[in-house]
Amino acid sequence: MEGQPHPYAPRDLKLPGYVPNFLTQSTIVGVYLLTSLLVVSLIWILSGRSRKITKMNRLLMCWWAFTGLTHLILEGYFAFSPEFYKDKTAHYLAEVWKEYSKGDSRYAARDAATVTVEGLTAVLEGPASLLAVYAIASGKSYSYILQFAVCLGQLYGTAVYFLTAYLEGDHFATSPYHYYVYYIGANASWVVIPSLIAMRCWKKICSAVQVHGQKRSKTR
Repeated sequence: MEGQPHPYAPRDLKLPGYVPNFLTQSTIVGVYLLTSLLVVSLIWILSGRSRKITKMNRLLMCWWAFTGLTHLILEGYFAFSPEFYKDKTAHYLAEVWKEYSKGDSRYAARDAATVTVEGLTAVLEGPASLLAVYAIASGKSYSYILQFAVCLGQLYGTAVYFLTAYLEGDHFATSPYHYYVYYIGANASWVVIPSLIAMRCWKKICSAVQVHGQKRSKTR
């Protein structure tokens, strides 16, 4: 069963049984943005009930909730649904990946490096991101080191994602629009925000170690 002609690049990519999107681009993107806004708003409102949580930490909780659920639900679905491009039920998550593959056809093609990065991200970084929400809210001592570790994982995964595409010719987008909006734009947040959080955590950890060292020196 060859299925219908797919819209992805390169044109000679074999996707037997491909089924086109049932939902429009605006519907797919709109649902994602609305759901993300709902999650962020909910965390912001709930975290505001505690006077002990600063605005910065509330913003961080919003980010970690958003990124954690994205890793678990979206990337988790991709990692464990190898034939999403054949879906005939208009399942929303399948529709997301059919659409996103227009910016990077390695997803539809089940590229080994892409599946590995997304699988590890879903299994490890997804739960760890949600744990970071709890750690910040509860003022846990491991909050900064946890956030730092997850940020490093996100930056490493993003670097592998971009570098493997570059080394393979970077020819996986259907059009310049899909390249810059999906491939570049949709992934930019996982470069900029983890970098900023990692630097903040590094400073906090270094400061805490320095204070601890000074206290030990005084007690000798």
